[in-house]
Parts: sequence; structure tokens; C-alpha cells
Amino acid sequence: MTKHIILLLLLFTVAQSAFSAYIPEEVMFTVDQERYIKRFKDIAIREMERTGVPASIKLAQGILESDSGNSTLARSAKNHFGIKCGSSWKGEEYFKRDDDYDANGRLIKSCFRQYRNADASFVAHSEFLRNPSKSFRYGFLFRLEPTDYKAWAKGLRQAGYATNPRYPELLISIIERYNLTQYDTPGAIDPVDVEQPIAEAITGILRTNDVSYFISEAPLTVNQIARQVDINVRRLMDYNEGLNKEDQEVATGDRVYLQPKRNSYRGRERYHTVEAGENLLAIAQRYGLKLNKLANRNRLQEGDDPATGTKIKLRGGKVKEAVRQEGEPDPNATVNDVPTTPDGTIDIEDPTIEPGTPPTVPPTVPPSVPATNPTTPPTTNPTTNPLPGGGTVRPGGTVRPGTTTPPVTTPP
Repeated sequence: MTKHIILLLLLFTVAQSAFSAYIPEEVMFTVDQERYIKRFKDIAIREMERTGVPASIKLAQGILESDSGNSTLARSAKNHFGIKCGSSWKGEEYFKRDDDYDANGRLIKSCFRQYRNADASFVAHSEFLRNPSKSFRYGFLFRLEPTDYKAWAKGLRQAGYATNPRYPELLISIIERYNLTQYDTPGAIDPVDVEQPIAEAITGILRTNDVSYFISEAPLTVNQIARQVDINVRRLMDYNEGLNKEDQEVATGDRVYLQPKRNSYRGRERYHTVEAGENLLAIAQRYGLKLNKLANRNRLQEGDDPATGTKIKLRGGKVKEAVRQEGEPDPNATVNDVPTTPDGTIDIEDPTIEPGTPPTVPPTVPPSVPATNPTTPPTTNPTTNPLPGGGTVRPGGTVRPGTTTPPVTTPP
């Protein structure tokens, strides 16, 4: 009985393999491709409206590059477009053999960008194509008609996105097979000016201080971000001190951390110089630091605004003195002079006296030089001074009653 079962299984396997050999490749993967389109058409449309990359092109590339989400790179690194690390990538990395060789001609592992989820990969694909540093390669694509999918397909091959000479043909075939142009709404796309630099390279998921964070060019609510990065809303609010409501809108370019921030900064900088308008929360977000730890290290409260130009300590023990806050006087600053009168007293009422005028003080006469007045004639200086009652005082201070001595003239 057991032998019969094994034989039947073998026959079924052989038959299945033989049957599969006669099924065209496009038919075999139709179910997966349709499922892929249904899953990612919304993010493709959003990215088309945001950046100008046609949704049909993005979906076709995703199907082709990721094998409809079934490739190892898509499953392990959530990378659906085969984008390699490059010199500017600071996120997580995934290594696999592709088309890179060492100096001896041996195939080596290539570095690919790793994302937290597939949606982040779709956002990164848009930013990769419109990156100003790559405008010499992909810039012309954004000057094509946004609904001309054939020109886009050929342009991607021309720009060197893929080495397969049949790349345009494969993309066009997928687009036409599934009528993907239905997602390229005429007039809904405003091609971006790729010559203009963007403030920060947006790839959806970035890292700083060994902590992942999400950043978007479009304002989103906390709830929308949670769905996009596949994290519970409550966790996002726990990780980011500035978030406290699900419908709270996160401004363009603001960081939303996807995991707990660090107690101290692990980068090169030990201090941060406070910029104008920057508060302690902004500094904590910038360096991936817990706000309470940063405040405690600098002897501040979490809601404090450190003064512009002061130094905020990013790691290590507490500072000796609390960091000066905005509006507090700087003890090291130069005190402004105030108006003074000729006798040295402060006169804030007299506007004619310039600030900083030194007080006028009568010159001091050295004790060894007698002070004379040229208008006064020489005087006589008696050696004794008369006292009431007829007594006199001698120069030495001796009192002799009833006698006087002739005056002595002092020479000029």
C-alpha cells in the first residue's frame, strides 16, 4: 500500500512538472502579478502625484524587478526595485551576489538598500530617480509626457537603470497586459524640477544614532504614518515625545522614530551648538536622543529653550552648570556703558553725554609737591598759632601759655 502511494506521488510530481513546462511564463505568474498590482497601486498613484513618476511604470518595474514581490531581495530586504546602496546610503544594508566583480574577475556580493517595508521602497524609488545628483542620468525622464509609458520605458534603459536590452519591451508588455495606464490619470501629474536640490535625501526609512526613523515630504497624520510603516500608533507616540494624538499632523520633513531613541549620542559630535529658533525637543529629534535624558544631562527641563549659541552636551555626565536659556542674561557678555556726568555719577537723563565717557576727577597732587595758586601771593606761616586766652601752640604741638613768637616768612 505504501509503495502504491509513493508511486502515485512520484507520477503526480512528474506530471505537474511536465505540465508546467508547457505553461507560458506570463500565464504562470498572472495570479501573483494581479495580486501585486492590487496591493501596490495606491502607493504607486500617490507617488505619481507627488513626484511625477508614472504609476504604470512604477508598478511594471516593481513586478519585473521583484518577481511580483517573490524575489529574495524583496522578501528579505523589502527592496522591490533592485536599488543598490551607493555612497550616500546610510540605512540598513543587504548583501547578495548580483553583477559586481572584484579585481580578479570573481563575482562578489553587492550591497543593496534594505527598507522596513515595501511602501518605503516605493517612496525610495521615486527619490532615486529624481535625486538632483543623478539628474544628468534621469533628469530628462521628467520632461517627457507623463502618460507616455513607452518613452519612459525606453528612457530607463537609455539612462542605464537596467542592463537587459529587452528591458523596455518587458515593461511595455506588463503595462499593456494589465492595462496599467488606467492609473496614469491625465493631468494629475505635475513633473518636478529635478534640477532643484531637495533639503534631505528622502528614502522613507533612514537611520541616525543607530535608530530608524521615517521622513516624508508630504504632511501626514500619525495614524497615516503608522499604517505606512506598519507600526502600532501607540508605539509611535511612545517613541516620539512630540506626538500625542492619532490625528496629529506631522509636518513635511519632520522625523518620526520607529524604535526607542538612545540615551546618548554615538556619533562624532559631543556637543551641539543651538541654532536660532531651536528648542530642546528639536535637538533630541535631530540626534535620535530621548528628551528626558538630554534635558537631565544639561540640567534643563524638557520644555526648556536653550539660548542660541549655547552648547548642548550630547553624551557623557551632567554639565557643571545648567545651560543658559533663551532670554537669560549671558554672564560672559560685555556690559554696555551708560552715560556719566563730569563728576563720575550716572546720568541717564542727559542725552548729550556719549555712552562710555569716563568720569572727570580732579587731578591728585602728590604730597611732596606743594599746591600753589599763581594768583595768590606767598603767605606767611607762623611757627606758632595763637590760642584763645593768650596761649600758643608750637609746631611740635607743645602748648605754652601766654607767649608768642615773631612770624617767619616762608620763601616762595
